[in-house]
Amino acid sequence: METSTALHSHDPHDPHGHGGHDEHHELGFLQKYVFSTDHKVIGIQYGITGLAFLFFGFSLMMMMRWQLAYPGKALPVLGPLLARLIRNDGMNSGGVPGVMTADFYNSLGAMHGTIMVFLGIVPVAFAAFGNFVVPLQIGAPDMTFPKINMASFHAFWVGGMIMLVSFFCPTGPAKGGWTSYPPLADLTDQSSNMLWTGQTLWIIGMVFLITSSLLGAVNFITTIIQLRAPGMTWMRMPFFCWVQLITAFLLLLAFPPLEAASFMQLMDRVFHTSFFLPHGVTLNNHLVNVAGGGSPLLWQHLFWFLAHPEVYVLILPGLGIIAEVLTNNTRRPLWGYKAAVYAALGIGFLSFIVWAHHMYLTGMGAAVSTFFQTTTIIISVPSVIILTCLLLSLWGGSIRFTVPMLFATAFLPEFGIGGLTGIPLAFNSTDLYLHDTYYVIAHFHYIVAPGTIFAIFAGVYYWYPKATGRMMNEFWGKVHFWGSVVTMNIIFMPMFLQGMAGMHRRGFDGGLTYDLNKPVIHWNATISHAAWTLGLFQLPFIFNFFWSMKFGKKVGHNPWNATTLEWSAPSPPPHGNFLEPIAVYRGPYEYSVPGHSVDFIPQSDPQGPRTDAGAHGH
Repeated sequence: METSTALHSHDPHDPHGHGGHDEHHELGFLQKYVFSTDHKVIGIQYGITGLAFLFFGFSLMMMMRWQLAYPGKALPVLGPLLARLIRNDGMNSGGVPGVMTADFYNSLGAMHGTIMVFLGIVPVAFAAFGNFVVPLQIGAPDMTFPKINMASFHAFWVGGMIMLVSFFCPTGPAKGGWTSYPPLADLTDQSSNMLWTGQTLWIIGMVFLITSSLLGAVNFITTIIQLRAPGMTWMRMPFFCWVQLITAFLLLLAFPPLEAASFMQLMDRVFHTSFFLPHGVTLNNHLVNVAGGGSPLLWQHLFWFLAHPEVYVLILPGLGIIAEVLTNNTRRPLWGYKAAVYAALGIGFLSFIVWAHHMYLTGMGAAVSTFFQTTTIIISVPSVIILTCLLLSLWGGSIRFTVPMLFATAFLPEFGIGGLTGIPLAFNSTDLYLHDTYYVIAHFHYIVAPGTIFAIFAGVYYWYPKATGRMMNEFWGKVHFWGSVVTMNIIFMPMFLQGMAGMHRRGFDGGLTYDLNKPVIHWNATISHAAWTLGLFQLPFIFNFFWSMKFGKKVGHNPWNATTLEWSAPSPPPHGNFLEPIAVYRGPYEYSVPGHSVDFIPQSDPQGPRTDAGAHGH
């Protein structure tokens, strides 16, 4: 077994906690950066790869926005180039190179959703920050299973490469949407008689991504339960560690049904089974020769049983990051720490019994729909509790508007908008009208774009000095923030009105087909211009991220005057993380303690009052 024994019984002659003299030789490039088992390197691997996928998935959306704003016109510069580069006619509509076909637009929609969720937000918010920060915050020298941790990243990498390769298939990338609904996903491109179609590669890629998440989840759960430093009781854990633990359980319990379903869909496509194909399916007005007897709705149940907990897999790590940044920059404890922890546990439980609110259009009975409407409304309660704890933490605080804090404060109202606009979708009467319109796009993106992605940016700016020993440039950070927050709202706010007017999310011509869209169709150009401007405002972040690695201002081990354990380690932390044995004496957020000479008391400082939650007076 790979568990490290006697992790906190450090040898005094081995200050880095290596446990032996054989670790001191210099590692080669491959062993240090590619096949590393160090949780910090793996966290950085996940982070940089996930951010790259985020930008790539965002670029696909920027191409889609051209088609929505100017349907039927050639994409400037990039269009003719793509027409020559890809092996299908996706950018060659009507014989005009650079004009997007309806099929290719549909593929971009499928790949944008898949890449942003499974290759971008989850790897960065959960795996990158979790790998780098959690062992440091609980005082552990590494993850429990370092080699499994490495295998998790490599499975993620392989899955991502398979997804990218699918763009170059003669049939084009997946066309079944990011939800891959059968019968469409089972039958698309079957007439090509090719084994390796984009849709098939999509399923294989998903199997690798699911496996990656399962390996990571097992590691996180074991590490947080087993490797906490002496004195790190449950109610002394930072809120970020709590949400990472709950997220790991969500992944561990929700992903296996989708992995089983993915294998079943793969069998349907490659070996012509009928797990999801019913009798009497027609394709192009011809009866499809299938065994039949399968159920398309079975896929929806298996998919959404994962994909609704997946929403909280996206949200919970973001809320944890925001809690760390807010408490540090208000110089106050987290208001209602225990209430926030119990609310997060409640979200984890309830997230498994709300999935069918995505399926009201399947014609479920009144009793079943009433159950899922009720649980969907109930799960909003713990979400509001956590948001309230974060908002009340601002009250009376001595707020420092650093770049991480700007993103954190912007997160609060934007996430609130996303949550409030989800309430109409909880009821089948209103969801029947709003389902698959731009209203749903706006609701979901307010939660994950100015929501979770803003939390990711806050986390990058906040923990960057811990990972590199240097600060990111504050001026370019503020340029990045203000450009992003303004353009995000210009993009998504009009979509609520477009959705209420009936504009469908999958219309490749921007709604020109339907007369009822005419009053709101002119907003497509404005939204697209804002999206491209948002893309430009990510360039200062990319420049700042890499430039600061070499030229950023050097800092010590605790540049933010923070209290949690990761700031007791050097910046960047060495192998083994801590230079001396670490112990915990108080809760995670001891800021502005009355009668103390400074406004923060680190968890590892034996001096000062000892508490559990670190929320004195609450």
